[in-house]
Amino acid sequence: MNIGMTLTKFLLEEQRRLPGSKGNFTALFSDLVVAAKIISREVNRAGLIDILGAAGSKNVHGEEVQKLDEYANTTIIKTMEHGGHLSGMASEEMDEIIKVDPKYPRGKYLLLFDPLDGSSNIDVNISVGTIFSILRCNPECELTEKEFLKAGAEQVCAGYILYSSSTMFVYTTGHGVHGFTLDPNVGEFLLSHENIRIPDRGKIYSVNEGNSRHWLPGTSLYIEKLKNDEKNYTARYVGSLVADFHRNLLKGGVFLYPADKKSVSGKLRLLYEANPLAFIVEQAGGKASTGDKRILDIVPEKLHQRVPLIIGSKSDVEEAESFWKYQDA
Repeated sequence: MNIGMTLTKFLLEEQRRLPGSKGNFTALFSDLVVAAKIISREVNRAGLIDILGAAGSKNVHGEEVQKLDEYANTTIIKTMEHGGHLSGMASEEMDEIIKVDPKYPRGKYLLLFDPLDGSSNIDVNISVGTIFSILRCNPECELTEKEFLKAGAEQVCAGYILYSSSTMFVYTTGHGVHGFTLDPNVGEFLLSHENIRIPDRGKIYSVNEGNSRHWLPGTSLYIEKLKNDEKNYTARYVGSLVADFHRNLLKGGVFLYPADKKSVSGKLRLLYEANPLAFIVEQAGGKASTGDKRILDIVPEKLHQRVPLIIGSKSDVEEAESFWKYQDA
């Protein structure tokens, strides 16, 4: 066991096991870790400074932008753009892709991120998080939006940073899922959860039942089945995707944000939320689906594409999928 090992050391050891690795990816991660520490600091003192509440503008999705959204978005861009490891970025908060300033060297990776998932909960001290995805690209080619429109199966890394009672950094590069907890006394992320495996079946379901009046028949039937199941399923819904996903990843269970009569294409964003979490859950032995299709097989058509999401323990997701044949009933 490597419990207590720093994230940097863990990455270096992982790098040494990969023939031909030049360390660029490890250096990119180091920049991302700095951004995570800065955001964590601001989240933890949000009630003490003028950073709570709405910023007075709306994002590309028509949602109210929170001050911490703006802060987290700017922090990630400014921290990541100068390292020479990225050719560009895409943020859930911005209409268009972000090209690396020509004064900085270009790298062979693209970063896609949701700077602060669940930010509407920050005013009431509920867990929030940053979700990220990394793709490869050719730094010699002109960067266009098309370079970002790749199936989730092509991700080289995905992860999230959970800002809560402690700050956790969870990621996968396709070789298992590992979690690190920030020790504020030493300022380092230390390995706390090595090779995370999600239970094959859980007893928790997470869904916004406030949307039940809009649900399609298959969703209603499945949730009703869980409520009456002799396995005694428990409803747990925080309303912050990272928090709900993290709990279910460790304890087992299923999270659902299905398509419904109100959101016929789903609500969550494929590139910034569904793809990275799907990559993580599959590496941990779980499953992610739209109800009838594997999330990681979807080829995006646009930067801010929405998608239905059922994610979590493999057997739970497969059981949910079995009810989707009733969606058009």
